[in-house]
Amino acid sequence: MDAFGSLLGGFGTALQPTNLVFLLAGVLLGLIIGVLPGLGGTSGVAILLPISVFIARDNSATTAIIFLAGIYWGALFGGVITSILFNIPGEPWAVALLFDGYPLARRRGKPGVALASSFVASWVGAFFATILLTFLAKTIADIALQFGPADLFAIFVLSFATLIGLGAESPIKAVMMVAFGLLLAAVGFDRITGEPRLTFGQVELLNGIGFVPVTIGLFGIGEVIAANEEAAIGAAGAIAAKVGLKDLLETLAALKQRFLLVAANGIIGFFFGSLPGHGATAGSFLGYGLARQWSKNKEEFGKGEISGIMAPQAAADASAVGAMVPLLSLGVPGSPTGAVLMAGLFIWGLVPGPLLFIQHPEFVWGFIASIYVGHFLTFLITLTAVPLLALIMRVPHGVLTPLIIIISVIGSYTLNNSMLDVAITIVAGVVGYWLRKMKYPLAPLVVAVVLGNATEVELRRALIGSSGQWTVFFTSPASAVFLAIAALLLAWPFIGKALQVRRVSAAPPAAAK
Repeated sequence: MDAFGSLLGGFGTALQPTNLVFLLAGVLLGLIIGVLPGLGGTSGVAILLPISVFIARDNSATTAIIFLAGIYWGALFGGVITSILFNIPGEPWAVALLFDGYPLARRRGKPGVALASSFVASWVGAFFATILLTFLAKTIADIALQFGPADLFAIFVLSFATLIGLGAESPIKAVMMVAFGLLLAAVGFDRITGEPRLTFGQVELLNGIGFVPVTIGLFGIGEVIAANEEAAIGAAGAIAAKVGLKDLLETLAALKQRFLLVAANGIIGFFFGSLPGHGATAGSFLGYGLARQWSKNKEEFGKGEISGIMAPQAAADASAVGAMVPLLSLGVPGSPTGAVLMAGLFIWGLVPGPLLFIQHPEFVWGFIASIYVGHFLTFLITLTAVPLLALIMRVPHGVLTPLIIIISVIGSYTLNNSMLDVAITIVAGVVGYWLRKMKYPLAPLVVAVVLGNATEVELRRALIGSSGQWTVFFTSPASAVFLAIAALLLAWPFIGKALQVRRVSAAPPAAAK
């Protein structure tokens, strides 16, 4: 009941005219960013993060986070249009939509139904996930208030372990990216002793390498250049479409038959997204796999089956909402976009974690309420503006990519009026481009850069408090459990490979021809 009352107060904050205007602006920008292949929600939030600094200065941090979150929600819906109408994934998570979304639009001639199915499922999945966020986030935060330094360190280790054990095709590369991120976070003054580290005599580096310029460079420059270089963009296979009343009625009839599937995927996607480091991409593939597994008509998947559209969309949006749980409750980013949002909170003087609910309740509940409003606004806009959003795909990438780079450079400079930040952004862009080409995951790097200092501080606080006894990490039940789960996750890729080898060796030999 307390959460319900707090949520009502949050709606009072979210529905203030200024907040509503910036939420709408964020949603519109997110839709445009989501439609453009190569950008995506994380890149869009990173590029526009410097603008939010001015929004927070002239208004409030709540307005700024609502604006950035609106970009994320809009991008989740915008990527749908590119995948279904152009057969090009506008977002990494939208790849799952290619399996049935484009076939339904092209082969069966129902682009309006394909779009409406994805929009409706996104809204339903996000709605269920936001309800869970409303009633679980504060509870998790209250439990986290009891955690000591050893427990918090174990949570950070667990967040890295999920990135390595579950979220990467190559665990070794993920480990390397985490190590690289921790190394970058160590540059500058030691947080405890005050001694300079890894500055090589450069005074400019005493304050460390800012994670915001690094993030802007990785996603605003490197990721965009690499994605646009790889994308075969064209209008040859494009489908003209709009969502009419007939399409919406057919979609609602299909939703009625699949409501349990969509609701279940929304709930499962929420809890899956709550695992640090995942978010919408993994959730969408999980949703598609579950839908196919539960379906009685598996042969229809890949040919335009509506369940193959609704399930991944519900899971993807729910995962994106679920990623806000560790961010708000534990101070751990639940996804790469969450890491960028967390960087914004630090800039505005807010420390994400359990104390956020006590020290800044109006901020937390205003943000949660804005998720309800933001998804509803996005849903309404996408139902009516599909033809206009599809026209964005006609923008030449020779014009778009340089513009994004210029905006990224200007944004990094305006943070501190520092050319050092510009240099860091450019170098991070070049490094990010190379990492993308070499298929190194960026999520572990970004999360490690953001969490590096906090991880080190909690580690050293725990050791100082225990007079250097490493057993402190196992005498606390919570810390021991978190570390045990982390160890299991780190070992999981090797366990899975061993089980696969065992199944292959145990399989009967093929009959000789």
